[in-house]
Amino acid sequence: MAAPCSGTRAAPERSILERAPALLTDLYQFTMAYAYWRAGRHREHSAFELFFREDPFCGCFTIFAGLDDCLLFLRDFRFTDRDVDFLRSVLPPATDPAFFRYLRSLDCCGVTLRSVPEGTVVFAREPLMEVAGPLAVVQLLETSLLCLVNYASLVCSNAARFRLASGPRRKLLEMGLRRAQGPDGGLTASRYSYIGGFDLTSNVQAGLLFGIPVAGTMAHSYVTSFTAIEEVSPTTLVDSNGGRDPVDFISLTRDWLARVCELLGAEPGKIHQGELAAFLSYAIAYPNNFLPVIDSYSVTCGLLSFCAVALALCELGYRPLGVRLDSGDLCKQSVDVRCVLTRCSEHFSTSAFDSLIIVGTNNISEQTMVELNETENAIDVVGVGTHLVTCTKQPSLGCVYKLVEVRGQPKMKISEDPQKSTVPGRKAVYRLIDADGHPFLDLLCLAVEPPPEAGRHVRCHPLAADGAPLSVTPVRVICLRQEMFAKGQVTRPLSSAAETKADVERSLQSLHPRHKRLQEPDSYTVALSERLFNLVTDLTRGSTKKNNFIMDN
Repeated sequence: MAAPCSGTRAAPERSILERAPALLTDLYQFTMAYAYWRAGRHREHSAFELFFREDPFCGCFTIFAGLDDCLLFLRDFRFTDRDVDFLRSVLPPATDPAFFRYLRSLDCCGVTLRSVPEGTVVFAREPLMEVAGPLAVVQLLETSLLCLVNYASLVCSNAARFRLASGPRRKLLEMGLRRAQGPDGGLTASRYSYIGGFDLTSNVQAGLLFGIPVAGTMAHSYVTSFTAIEEVSPTTLVDSNGGRDPVDFISLTRDWLARVCELLGAEPGKIHQGELAAFLSYAIAYPNNFLPVIDSYSVTCGLLSFCAVALALCELGYRPLGVRLDSGDLCKQSVDVRCVLTRCSEHFSTSAFDSLIIVGTNNISEQTMVELNETENAIDVVGVGTHLVTCTKQPSLGCVYKLVEVRGQPKMKISEDPQKSTVPGRKAVYRLIDADGHPFLDLLCLAVEPPPEAGRHVRCHPLAADGAPLSVTPVRVICLRQEMFAKGQVTRPLSSAAETKADVERSLQSLHPRHKRLQEPDSYTVALSERLFNLVTDLTRGSTKKNNFIMDN
């Protein structure tokens, strides 16, 4: 069913260059950059922050993903002659020609990116990334960075929720390529579903690029393409135990079919001959990877044909893998199937039947996964497509990229909607850990503040609108923000998909169960330091006074 792939780290780097060139942005980024340039402000040092306002899927947490792609994008950011020629054709004719020469010279050598590590559990309204550098350049980066983070974090978080709903025992197969939003959406979904907690993907290209184990069985079309046993070719199979003469596999299977039907009280005449032919043909082609879909006509009849073919394979020394169910009541069917497999194992003394797996696929959602845990079933592997890759419960994470400082001066967006107001100034982000090792509060401080200390009281103000001031004492303090990019270079090793997947597992394990609940989780506290809270208060009051003065006059 599955084959591990040995993807190299060079492949994702080539992939991001092809998927996210410098022109993958909005036109208004260039019009703003031009206006900055015309005003002589394009070199002013500034800082932007990337964050989201609400955790997705009515949950309490999000998995931060897409960072490595952002780092590769920054490293190779530049405009080609072709890019600049196209921009000349779409920007207003009055644009100064010297601006295009300026664009041609741009790179990210003056940009610094500080970020939460990829694969970390994060929460609403805390800054995930700080991008600092020349104003025009960091403005031009906005849309591309949002594009690289938004969907990656969303689908990774969705996958993590599926994993929590499933529990640790079952294997999860991502199979959403045919439902994804285009080829790039499909690749992104396969990569970050794996990072978020899935075990396998059906996406062969994702296996090549990212080293994700690839799995696949057969479609119903393969089964229904056969009509009669006479269509099976070749008809023989060599005994894997060392026999040299090919065995008539059709006759061997027919003998086993009679024995299985006798054991189960079934009539051999009710077997669908086309389905049996399909199973025979596939088993001869892949005797050690035999895992057919058995519901093309009837699960009961399909199971009889499977058992006959699988027992014939076992007699010749091969090990079939199992069956796939793709319609109807998966829980009940899986229990019935497991019962039959167990009876065959015991009656025919075929221990290989004890390790056969049952794969369930049929429009699986997060709720379906929860119900699987609440209902008796024997499903070993669950295949998920549409609801995983399209994130049907919430199609967008809604990350934003907001200015927080220019020329050393804090900047703040003050909105009539408090949720849309921003937190000014360059910051550090600290995670406070309790005595049980669980994070309980993330603290935003101004970058110039001393960090909070373990064992010492911290007074802070929750970002929640109705949050009263808190006084907390952490047992341990973790600095979440790290420098990831500076002077045109990625400043820490890039991670493989498997390494980031392990980081996600560790980060989720540290989170208290009350924050991981899929339904009605307890909210997690993100708070401002006393000094940062006072800055926000002062800027808000100053803006209000200014607006009142304008209205009065």
